[in-house]
Amino acid sequence: MITTKAVMRRMNGKTFLSVVLIAVGGLIALKFIGLTLGAIIGFLFPFILMGLGVVGIKNDKKLIGGILFGIGLVVLLGKLSGLIFFLLAVGMVIWGISMLRRDKRVY
Repeated sequence: MITTKAVMRRMNGKTFLSVVLIAVGGLIALKFIGLTLGAIIGFLFPFILMGLGVVGIKNDKKLIGGILFGIGLVVLLGKLSGLIFFLLAVGMVIWGISMLRRDKRVY
């Protein structure tokens, strides 16, 4: 019986990265055909890009690693922009209420 540890021992860093790139590329190609795995892959993709960027930086490929990490970060910020603006709106409401309460002082 082949275990996961045995497979990982046989794979060096380049082989593992190749398998990851093939899997990610295949998922992207399936999306263009119309077969999608939904929002899960859409949310995980920026993390995958950022992870590949970190791997590139650790393997002395700082330029390509930095580019991949930066693209992943920008895509992640785009995906989380709704949440960020919602939290900003809530903060503005709380700040406004606190300003109204402060102005009721009698001088």
